[in-house]
Amino acid sequence: MPTTPATATHSSSNGTAEAIMLELVDENGTTIGTAEKLAAHQAPGQLHRAFSVFLFDEQGRLLLQRRALGKYHSPGVWSNTCCGHPYPGESPFAAAARRTYEELGISPSLLAEAGTVRYNHPDPASGLVEQEFNHLFVGMAQAEVKPDPEEVGETAFVTAAELEKRHAEGPFSAWFMTVLDAARPAIRELTGPSAGW
Repeated sequence: MPTTPATATHSSSNGTAEAIMLELVDENGTTIGTAEKLAAHQAPGQLHRAFSVFLFDEQGRLLLQRRALGKYHSPGVWSNTCCGHPYPGESPFAAAARRTYEELGISPSLLAEAGTVRYNHPDPASGLVEQEFNHLFVGMAQAEVKPDPEEVGETAFVTAAELEKRHAEGPFSAWFMTVLDAARPAIRELTGPSAGW
């Protein structure tokens, strides 16, 4: 992983995993502190900064990922291209680009901000809570996807109509429709009216 000022403090020289810290925010998205990742997701959840990425191919199809079965939160469900949390002090844009590369082996092109959305989604299966102030990004996937199997079980490019059918069949992450709907204006601007988003 490339080392940046934000990621340098999250790498251990002896190879042991350190606690992953998240930025806690207020209702306006202003940083108010930090919390350990799992603690921030335990009920009732602590409001923290997150990001969601939606990448499309040249045909206007959305790249979905099925989360790996080993994930502690929402394993084995379909979700948007990439999502995660910036490290404290890391910009959401940098975090979105970093995690997309770490999870899918691609660097997004034309990555653009697509607004923010705040939500509270409990996950009935795990009991964890997504209490997030989420920064949305849209862009293009113009290279071959090379998923990290520890992060991603499988990927698929889908049209708007195919997504509707897949979503009805499930399972999808609890936050998926919230972030997709919030990003739709930017998605339509990127993909054009004929893509149907």
